[in-house]
Amino acid sequence: MTQAHPSPKVLISGAGLGGLFFSLLLEKAGIPYHIYERAAVAKPLGATISLSAHIQPAFEQLGLLEDLDSIALPCKQIRLFDQHLNVMGDIDIATDHIQGYDPKLVHRPDLYDIMLRRVPAEKLSLNKGVVDFEQDEKGVTIRTSDGETHHGDILVGADGAYSAVRTKLYEQMEKEKKLPAEDKAGLWAGTVCLAGTTQSLDPEKFPILRDNKKCHFMNFLGERPYAWMAITLTNNKIAYIISEQLDDNASKDLPALRKKLLSPESKEAFIKKVSGFSVKTYTDDNDRPEKLHTLGDLIEATDPETSGMVLLEEKMFKTWHHGRTVLLGDAVHKMHLASGMGCVNAMEDAVILTNCLYEIADGKEAVTSERISEAFKDYREQRFPHANYQVQDANRRAQLAGGHKLIERITRWIILRLPKWIFVKLAMIEAGYRPQASFLPMVAAPPALVVDQQKPSKRFMEKQAENDAKHKNAAE
Repeated sequence: MTQAHPSPKVLISGAGLGGLFFSLLLEKAGIPYHIYERAAVAKPLGATISLSAHIQPAFEQLGLLEDLDSIALPCKQIRLFDQHLNVMGDIDIATDHIQGYDPKLVHRPDLYDIMLRRVPAEKLSLNKGVVDFEQDEKGVTIRTSDGETHHGDILVGADGAYSAVRTKLYEQMEKEKKLPAEDKAGLWAGTVCLAGTTQSLDPEKFPILRDNKKCHFMNFLGERPYAWMAITLTNNKIAYIISEQLDDNASKDLPALRKKLLSPESKEAFIKKVSGFSVKTYTDDNDRPEKLHTLGDLIEATDPETSGMVLLEEKMFKTWHHGRTVLLGDAVHKMHLASGMGCVNAMEDAVILTNCLYEIADGKEAVTSERISEAFKDYREQRFPHANYQVQDANRRAQLAGGHKLIERITRWIILRLPKWIFVKLAMIEAGYRPQASFLPMVAAPPALVVDQQKPSKRFMEKQAENDAKHKNAAE
């Protein structure tokens, strides 16, 4: 049946994991879209992605879970070591008995590939980043880096922590005197790190890789200001994240700090400082090599083009939308990678935003600026409390994993000695949040799990009622 009013066309700025996941949801919802990506090649840098149980029901809805399981390893525990490889404590993160899924660790490019394969080639433009836009009652017009203009009904900024869409949106709002004071302040950074993933290694030389049915997640705390992680992945690879804690005032001039710390020269100097730090690459003392492996061994086994220095910015923005433009993922809530929840939150944004757009794309009424604004408002109201909590929690986890200040050391000492039931209780409290596409059949939760109430789709329920009535009439 032809719709009386067409669905809104969505222009997506950014083909990162959040933007791709959003496009797959729009595809299922039948909402037209096009992705504009500034990079010439759709290939992400980065070490590893942690996908918590919260987002895996949505993967199942999209038919992605089987592919995810083929490239990921389940993670049940994080083990903390000191710089001499002495065990400091364990943090149990197994959730399959509570949520039906364990957290899964996956090589970022592998996850990117399984999503990219599902995006129709004609709906993705590379080397064509959004650099400016104008919006009015009739729609939104973007200008891309090649000088072209493109028109749509909605613009979604999924273009990362230094979002060009957010920058231009906030400039417009500042002129209209509608931008909150807190959103005028920039990002903050307390950590810089080197992230990378080795090429496939020999399990005989790295015995921990023989145990390839689960992820070994190891967190090492060195002398101030260093900490590092080593994480086993599929295909006999090890991801690593080597962090340096910065002074409190280091990010006052963030552009200058980025220029200083993210240069090739800084990367070389950083590698020289950390290469001698030890890494545990065996499961027990029987496998312990005569000479311990170091971060230098992992770095040497990595293609230098796939590793890089990263400044770990943090910021929760208050303004998520204005007019026909809305933000998603790191563009609106940049969290420390210590929690592994940055990508998950971008995907959760994508789920809820698609749900809200699905409701106004029913074809019964014109998709006006007012209806779009209401959908955006609904999206923010559903997502802001959860994302805000995750930004704060990521900061706390960063202090636990690599903090060297006195209060951080005391907090870590206390947390590592808490009884296990406290972590189970906290996991149960958080487990109920599992946003799903409301326009697709829901994935049932384990019987013992109390799931947070999700806003149902009126449009989907009406369609279901119509289908049920048709089947009933046909049977009669």
